Amino acid sequence: MQTSGHDDTRHKEKMAKRKAVQDAEVASKTVEKGLLMVHTGTGKGKSTAAWGLLLRALGRGMRVGVVQFGKGAWQTGERKAIETFGDQVVWHTLGEGFTWETQDHARDVAAAEAAWSVAKRLLADPSFSLIILDELNIALRYEHLALGDVVATLKSRRPNLHVVVTGRNAKPEMIEAADLVTDMTPVKHHFAAGVKAQAGIEF
Repeated sequence: MQTSGHDDTRHKEKMAKRKAVQDAEVASKTVEKGLLMVHTGTGKGKSTAAWGLLLRALGRGMRVGVVQFGKGAWQTGERKAIETFGDQVVWHTLGEGFTWETQDHARDVAAAEAAWSVAKRLLADPSFSLIILDELNIALRYEHLALGDVVATLKSRRPNLHVVVTGRNAKPEMIEAADLVTDMTPVKHHFAAGVKAQAGIEF
């Protein structure tokens, strides 16, 4: 269905006004800094969103570090794909499985502390532009790490370093420290209908 010339004119005028407002809004943003981004919530997609950002950073020639807390060392699709980038990505999966799988608090604490030690080393390395701390929120939720130390370290990072923290139940202190917080809210999930985790979709 074609619109009338009158409708086209109104549309162009409306879009021109919207563009002017949008351009002015964009032009008013002048600060450039490293961001602390938190992906939390009970919905699917927190880590997946981080991998999308990782891919964008790689496309811009940035070096990326990944530390996975809690998750066991199974081979995931994203890790296999990202390994093709060689030393542009440094990836550490340092968990021994989720805490409800290990059922050993002392072991979980030791694994989290080892992962945090590696994370701090990456945070201090100026060759990295983006660090992803996958499921760090879970380690903090179960008190496997000292919250104050983690938040203070992230807040004192070098000014141009971007950091992504994923995992459910982000602590209020983490949310307060962050520049960007996204809460993944579930609306519908195939798991509830009996569909199992599938290669290429969940892992």
